[in-house]
Amino acid sequence: MRPITLVGGGKIGTTAAELLAGCGDYQVTVIDRDAAGLAALPEHPRLARRVLDVTQPGALSDALSGQFAVLNALPWHMTRTVAQAARDAKVHYLDLTEDVASTRAVRALAAGSERAFVPQCGLAPGFVSIVAHDLARRFDTLDGVRLRVGALPAYPSNALNYNLTWSTDGVINEYCEPCEAIVDGRRREVPALEEREEFSLDGVRYEAFNTSGGLGTLCETLEGRVRTLNYRTIRYPGHAALMKALLHDLRLKDRRELLKDILEHALPATLQDVVVVFVTVDGLREGRFLQDSFALKVYGAPLAGRARSAIQITTASSLCAMLDLLVEGRLPQRGFVRQEDVALADFLANRFGRVYAPEAPLARAA
Repeated sequence: MRPITLVGGGKIGTTAAELLAGCGDYQVTVIDRDAAGLAALPEHPRLARRVLDVTQPGALSDALSGQFAVLNALPWHMTRTVAQAARDAKVHYLDLTEDVASTRAVRALAAGSERAFVPQCGLAPGFVSIVAHDLARRFDTLDGVRLRVGALPAYPSNALNYNLTWSTDGVINEYCEPCEAIVDGRRREVPALEEREEFSLDGVRYEAFNTSGGLGTLCETLEGRVRTLNYRTIRYPGHAALMKALLHDLRLKDRRELLKDILEHALPATLQDVVVVFVTVDGLREGRFLQDSFALKVYGAPLAGRARSAIQITTASSLCAMLDLLVEGRLPQRGFVRQEDVALADFLANRFGRVYAPEAPLARAA
């Protein structure tokens, strides 16, 4: 049984902790500074709690002594702190960050490390990169790779057509920061909330627009091989225009804590949500111009004995699957590890990753 530490007792972190403790192969310690949040975790012989302020120098690296790995489920701005502690303690590191600058910091810490540093292990970035790379491998020459992902309320009931389903900090960050893309064969940064498009899937109308971080390391991996590569977040029509008014016209982009407070007091959370994944790749195969697609919807449902949102299920399961694959030796054991280093077949065959399989009880092909 491998000892692992999970830092961050929020919605995603607690779900991942319960999945890992319940599988029987890990002894899990959950660290958070919020004692009340930790107290909400169920009693389990393989699940321990520890109240700790990880911002205190040396506190986290001391806590990681003797651990196999640390899983970081804290907000993106804590990425460097936890990754540095992992480097100091010489343990494997996995996280869920979507922040581009934070991932670059993890890469720098991974250089020369004897342990693996595996950032971006969630849904997007994360699973969606694995899918896109798997589709891209099937072509002789690539033309376009387009990734579209959204975590949406199943029953929208407000002007934003949105409910809070995961980190508010993460949503605001991806709406504000520059977005990586490949345009006409050249790697570029494009603005968030722009290049809006509409499409239908399963008879439902959606919009999609640029957001930051969803491509992970795909720009680097596919640079020089593809004409168009981009990532856009899926929402219901009308959402982007209202968010642009809040962020730019009312200048809340410069007052993110105020925007966070407004959203968390005005938009209720929900467990009745749906995660939409839609990836298309086109190019030449055996002299023909063809397109392959992957489309999937995952719905909120009970998991590990509790009702979970779709974003909890997909993000936590992806993180747990990546840990399993690391333990099994299916990932590099040292240095910086990209999501596209993972074979889609290995991921979907994993006991946690199979929630993404089209035939899974919680998912269905769109």
